[in-house]
Amino acid sequence: MAGNCLEAVELTSSGRPVLLPSEIECSLLSAVDLECEDLPNFPNLKSGILTLTTHRLLWVSDSSSQGASSAIPLASISHIFSAKKSLKSIFASPRIRFQLSVSPDGRVSNSGSGSRSVVVTVVVRGKGADLDVFLTKFWDNWRGRAWETGNVDLTSGSELVSGSTSSGLYTKEGTVRMVGVSGILRKEQEMWETTDKSLQDAFQDLNALMSKAKEMVMLAEKMRQKLLSGSTSQAGAAEDEELGSKQEMQDWLLSVGIISPVTKESAGALYHQQLSRQLADFVRLPLERAGGMMNLIDIYCLFNRARGTELISPEDLLQACFLWEKFDVPVMLRKFDSGVMVIQNKSHSDEEIFARIKTLATKPDALRTGISASDAAITLGIAPGMAKEHLLTAESKGFLCRDISPDGFRFYINLFPEIDPNNVYLVKEYGVYDTWLRVASASG
Repeated sequence: MAGNCLEAVELTSSGRPVLLPSEIECSLLSAVDLECEDLPNFPNLKSGILTLTTHRLLWVSDSSSQGASSAIPLASISHIFSAKKSLKSIFASPRIRFQLSVSPDGRVSNSGSGSRSVVVTVVVRGKGADLDVFLTKFWDNWRGRAWETGNVDLTSGSELVSGSTSSGLYTKEGTVRMVGVSGILRKEQEMWETTDKSLQDAFQDLNALMSKAKEMVMLAEKMRQKLLSGSTSQAGAAEDEELGSKQEMQDWLLSVGIISPVTKESAGALYHQQLSRQLADFVRLPLERAGGMMNLIDIYCLFNRARGTELISPEDLLQACFLWEKFDVPVMLRKFDSGVMVIQNKSHSDEEIFARIKTLATKPDALRTGISASDAAITLGIAPGMAKEHLLTAESKGFLCRDISPDGFRFYINLFPEIDPNNVYLVKEYGVYDTWLRVASASG
């Protein structure tokens, strides 16, 4: 997809790029062309989204969620040209030019040690783009050279995470990778308790504090990858026994944060679009654990908790969900007749839910006393509020009948389809009606 010159970027199911370990998104531009007249094998990159990270420039096609994608490592850039202000530039599309190091065969060098240099032009055709801000961040990230320090070895936790690897913000399946703190920072906490000086230095020096946080992010990523790999080694078994069950560790890691949350500062005009894609990747794992459907309020709490201090408003979340209709993502927003809004997988089947509810409602005890939302919640493995919505939907489909009493709602299997309107006293020797009569007679 990226031709012979640039490396392709791995994308999630929502079309967002998979980031490298410790790589952070910094800024985005829409409707961007990348041009290079010096390389005949340079790919045709037109009208895409350009993402600036601490390690790379990522160009992703905006036409589909799995379109063309290309990456230019910042390490391969040898020079960034200053923007020239002229009368001609007022009427032309804004441009950024930088110099790339390439190998003799025309491939971009990841180390910046290519045999020759070529000039690449970034043409911004989108409206409302703040090119000066993007260029400033471009300069800062290129000079910062975060790719040289992003893969340092974590000596404080090397025994805990030995043999594990990390894959950045997203897994290959498109699941957003989390960053945990609780339960996995025991070694760091012991170090802080025994050496008060390091704790004071961290608070006195902001750079030292951010450096320590980066190490914790990398440690959490490696621990998360180790848990997902399902290692069966003796060392892994010993660690699982010491720290608790594997499920508990996953809960800790899932409960704290997203590495690179989309913000209005970094995404600009693309904020809601990129937020929508990131939300689609984030909800996949919670939905799998909740049976394929979750209340929108629960998603809002989980997502804001994962974003840390970069909180979003309910309106932003709702707008991000509405945008899913324009993207090819595996999740969708659904609104029940009662007004309750939920997020569910597109593969979620109501028929399967109705079949399980019908099985529950035709049990002898249920035929006699009915079922409640709590009974359905236990059977379906979901919250009672969601179970009640499924019961009401099943009632609207004609599978159940509802009885309202001081004790609340009770739902019964609908027997009316089995009653012959021409002879209401006729009872067939098979079916749910016959079973209900037997149960009622036995209990009477």
